Amino acid sequence: MIKSLVALMAGLTFSGAVMAAGIVEGKDYQVIEQPMKSEAPANKIEVTEVFWYGCPHCYALEKPLNEWVASLPDDVEFDRMAAPLGRVWEQHAKAFYAAKSLGIEHEMRQDFMDAIHKQGKRLTDEDDIAEFFTHYGVTKEQALKALDSFGVKSQIQQAAAKMRSYQLMGVPDLIVDNHYVVTPDSAGSLENMPKIASALIEKVREERQEAK
Repeated sequence: MIKSLVALMAGLTFSGAVMAAGIVEGKDYQVIEQPMKSEAPANKIEVTEVFWYGCPHCYALEKPLNEWVASLPDDVEFDRMAAPLGRVWEQHAKAFYAAKSLGIEHEMRQDFMDAIHKQGKRLTDEDDIAEFFTHYGVTKEQALKALDSFGVKSQIQQAAAKMRSYQLMGVPDLIVDNHYVVTPDSAGSLENMPKIASALIEKVREERQEAK
């Protein structure tokens, strides 16, 4: 059993190395020329999904991405960044960062996206967002306070700055190690995005090993 597991892990590592050797800059991924400072620990490889709750492509990516994230090894840290590209996007970004600050984003995420994409709700009015949050153990007053908080506004400003710095004009995107960008176009499909990101993770490992 142990030998089989070791062999499996070795196979996965070899597969990742093969993929890393096969991906092409400018075709499968883009390089961020002037990356902003990462907050991830130095011993972690950071992967960030840039998304918008209202994006149908982000909605379609949600299930395969979550399955991929659940399989990531310990040296990879996954996070999300809501893109504030326009008024509606900004309101949804506000909902995302407020929900994170309240500790309910993971719990309400799928329901929030279902409400938009299946039930046709806009969820751009702060009263509507706050009312939605009350189903997850917070009061409407707490939700409204979080939506209007300095911390949430600061995170939206930081996200906007990163979008400009990374020259991102749409979503979804996967940012690997704050240095490489994978888009649906570069990956060839939504489902292929995690595969390219896996190859880039292996590429980062190799680069770090060579730098030692």
